[in-house]
Amino acid sequence: MTTQAKSDKDRVVIFDTTLRDGEQCPGATMTHDEKLEVAELLDDMGVDIIEAGFPIASEGDFAAVHEIATRSKNAVICGLSRAAFKDIDRCAEAIKPAKRKRIHTFLSTSPVHMKYKLQKEPHEVFEMVISQVTRARSHTDDVEWSAEDATRTEHDFLCRCVEAAIKAGATTINIPDTVGYTVPEEYFKLIAMLRERVPNSDQARFSVHCHNDLGMAVANSLAGVNAGARQIECTVNGIGERAGNAALEEVVMAMNVRNDVLPYWTGIDATMLTRASKLVSAATSFPVQFNKAIVGRNAFAHESGIHQDGMLKHTQTYEIMTPETVGVKQTSLVMGKHSGRHAFVHKLEELGYKLAANQLEDAFVRFKALADRKKQIYDEDIEALVDEEIAHAQDRVKLVSLSVIAGTRGPQRATMKLDIEGRSAIEECDGNGPVDAIFNCIKALVPHEAKLELYQVHAVTEGTDAQAEVSVRLAGEGRSVTARGADPDTLVASAKAYLGALNKLMVRRQRGGVAVSEGRLHSTEVG
Repeated sequence: MTTQAKSDKDRVVIFDTTLRDGEQCPGATMTHDEKLEVAELLDDMGVDIIEAGFPIASEGDFAAVHEIATRSKNAVICGLSRAAFKDIDRCAEAIKPAKRKRIHTFLSTSPVHMKYKLQKEPHEVFEMVISQVTRARSHTDDVEWSAEDATRTEHDFLCRCVEAAIKAGATTINIPDTVGYTVPEEYFKLIAMLRERVPNSDQARFSVHCHNDLGMAVANSLAGVNAGARQIECTVNGIGERAGNAALEEVVMAMNVRNDVLPYWTGIDATMLTRASKLVSAATSFPVQFNKAIVGRNAFAHESGIHQDGMLKHTQTYEIMTPETVGVKQTSLVMGKHSGRHAFVHKLEELGYKLAANQLEDAFVRFKALADRKKQIYDEDIEALVDEEIAHAQDRVKLVSLSVIAGTRGPQRATMKLDIEGRSAIEECDGNGPVDAIFNCIKALVPHEAKLELYQVHAVTEGTDAQAEVSVRLAGEGRSVTARGADPDTLVASAKAYLGALNKLMVRRQRGGVAVSEGRLHSTEVG
């Protein structure tokens, strides 16, 4: 973002509804503790208003909103309510402990919603707008009113309802694109029309709440801001009903990066965006798509040789923002078949290798051959290209035999014999399933603190006699290594893969590495 003076009229308020609209996403329900953790992070990162839930929906929702309101530090804590007085009163009770509180109440205004959902005539809806806002205002001075399905509402009726809501005491007017139907130019005109035609429009802040059914939630939200709205309602990772909501991280970074054409600012600490994304993903068990803007795994990854070459010369050739600005440690040069020699040499240097010209050429040829067979090349795959002999020579732990008891009767039990640096050792362990029992045996025989990051099984060929290929990724002492094991028996393949990864963690290097001592992994410095 530019360093020019910030004007209050250009301040965009961030209203986060991850805990309300986001949690309504099928399968995204969070536990009470997870909601509290997410709310705390949102508060810390500078979210202005946290819509903590829908208190009337359940006792659990009420308890979460109430606890978040109690713990809030800076953010306004908001609860959602329908037009019914019991909803509004319950919402007021839930947010009562908050230092700063808001009631957000809504009512449908489109012809299709009034006819089929509310089954009421427009004049009845109009009177309900006045009464619901008046009731909410009796509890707090901060009241937001939303015209549900506003983008499919007749303009004259929408203007009347907005004017009445402001007159009744609403301080924020939300114009939601509830079904993700509008497009940026149309939404811009709608917001501009309301601000121009509603006589008391200057007495309230206009808000945008856009859904992503046509993939335009962020674009529509920014169009609304350009038209004069100064609050964006959004969610972390864009989660929400159906195709989701406008993504908080995208609207924030759009204004940061393109401040020349979007001259607005927020109070969000952008360096916490990636952390927030990971927390919400973990809490909801909703993975973030790899190519998701700003926080996706590949957002700062470059595989094309042309792109990698440009990145190594100057990062701005292919990145419009630095990864550090959103909390990512560094750009990732993903090695694959499109990677060039320049990127390969750079990767080897990162891994601590300095090869002679002939060695480099040979390693590069073998790298390309491997890349033709494998989509993504991990660091350890490249390491294997240049020190294969060392790796094999230093395999300290080898599988001798394995037998497993599995099935419905349980308990699942594995008996394993290993050769550990020439010494035989046997262990028998139970587990939560046969694979867990196998890995428990390995941990008992070779104690270590490495963390299992990936366990993946697939058949090499078709048919019931297919060989199983298992991939295991272990992380320890600042390194992450992957190994594969293949065998007609999936359980044997699992043991081979885990031991392969463990051996890689044990390999010493001139630059320092991980060693085994008395059967235990520990960090070592090589002088």
